[in-house]
Amino acid sequence: MIKGSILIGGQDRVGSSFFQAVDPATGEQIEPPFASAGAAEVEQACALAEAAFESFSATTPEARAAFLDAVADRIAALKDDLVARAMRESGLPKPRLEGEVGRTVGQLRLFAGVVRQGDWLDATIDPAMPDRQPLPRVDLRRANVALGPVAVFGASNFPLAFSVAGGDTASAFAAGCPVVVKGHPAHPGTGELVARAVSEAVAACGLHEGVFSYLPGPSIELGGALVADPRIKAVGFTGSRGGGLALLKIASERAEPIPVYAEMSSINPVILLPAALEARGDSIATGFVQSLTMGAGQFCTNPGLLIAIDSPALDRFAEAAGAALTASAPVTMLTPGIHSSFEQGVAALESHKAVKVVARGCVGDGVNQARGALFETDAASFLADPVLGHEVFGSSSVLIRCQTVAEIKQVIAGLEGQLTATLMMDEADHAMAAELVMPLAAKAGRVLANGWPTGVEVSHAMVHGGPYPATSDGRTTSVGSLAIARFLRPVCFQNLPDALLPAALRSDNPWQVARRVDGVVARG
Repeated sequence: MIKGSILIGGQDRVGSSFFQAVDPATGEQIEPPFASAGAAEVEQACALAEAAFESFSATTPEARAAFLDAVADRIAALKDDLVARAMRESGLPKPRLEGEVGRTVGQLRLFAGVVRQGDWLDATIDPAMPDRQPLPRVDLRRANVALGPVAVFGASNFPLAFSVAGGDTASAFAAGCPVVVKGHPAHPGTGELVARAVSEAVAACGLHEGVFSYLPGPSIELGGALVADPRIKAVGFTGSRGGGLALLKIASERAEPIPVYAEMSSINPVILLPAALEARGDSIATGFVQSLTMGAGQFCTNPGLLIAIDSPALDRFAEAAGAALTASAPVTMLTPGIHSSFEQGVAALESHKAVKVVARGCVGDGVNQARGALFETDAASFLADPVLGHEVFGSSSVLIRCQTVAEIKQVIAGLEGQLTATLMMDEADHAMAAELVMPLAAKAGRVLANGWPTGVEVSHAMVHGGPYPATSDGRTTSVGSLAIARFLRPVCFQNLPDALLPAALRSDNPWQVARRVDGVVARG
């Protein structure tokens, strides 16, 4: 049941001001009004999270995994209500949101499995060597421990999978960190339903109430206060570059600076190689437009840049892509603000003297609808104006015509950091592709061949991150099991009595986790 409440430690609180969600398809406000959290609620939630940290971080792998499974079970049981509410608040279609419920549940279960396996602890033992010459070695034991309470910001474009119980929250819980979520104001009803499911799981598993709190609200000050609170030890954020940089500034200026893991901006270049264009340019064009316009292009992996050597095959590709885009229906964007920013970005490209409009999508009769846009320019113009490489969040892309492979390399070298980079190629292109793979890897966290970057597999090998400004720390990922590493730090214990060591490092290995002993990995 949606009450419009703030949830602190599972308890309903009412603020002094209120806001309402807006149906992006109609522009109408949606009932009920929601309480806005403020400084007092941040103080209460962070104090509870700090109080919960010691006991939660000490839970056994099985107990913590059972909690993650309990959250997953409750969200799965809410599927119909979640999808119905999220459709109204986001304008996203039912199949997409049903898939997002599945992904959210799957992420939680993935991390439950990771926690049970125990490899995330990286338990390492270098036994004492008292007789070693010329100097003895002391007993050294190392394991990862949780950082502390984590602030998570819900994302606008994924009301479930990157929101209240999304990947940031799941990985923080898996690491043993209490979580305080700043709910996204675009979908507060969806957020509250999920927050209640998490709070119920906390209580059912007998955990400290401060393991989870939910602070809804539209104000920038709310997010800033949360990051500035000295009890918060790390931040997970998915959103705009401006928003991420603002949080990074706050975090870096604290008395104790903390890491902000922010996913911020990416145009995800796609390299169209000659043999592939010649052999299947039309099908590549169709796939491109489908990827570009999916969800109104509101994916962080939207293919916002195409790079290719000028040729008749490229002309045919551009014509086919333009025809497909011209026939594409407009799609409702997530919020009026996102739609306005998209229109401004497209208008700037349309008016740029070095840019040509290839095609625009159909004009709609509704509000906040995105018309797809494809532009083209040449490599010299692109390299001369960094603005052409900035993200336009939505179904907008720029085709860059190059003259040589060397020019393609120049364009790649001039790119900012990206989440993804794609090679569309056939076997005859492999020699050319070999020159591009590592330059692309230097710019992106994921390099693809013959696939579109939209759609991120939640798995152990996945990297959803990349050099700045794709993310604030290109050594990390926000998707996949490696995401847990963001909220852990290593601690070495020297010569401690066995009884005082963390369980994973004790001689009898009560958790039966894999450990590296004197350089050799042994399980159990």
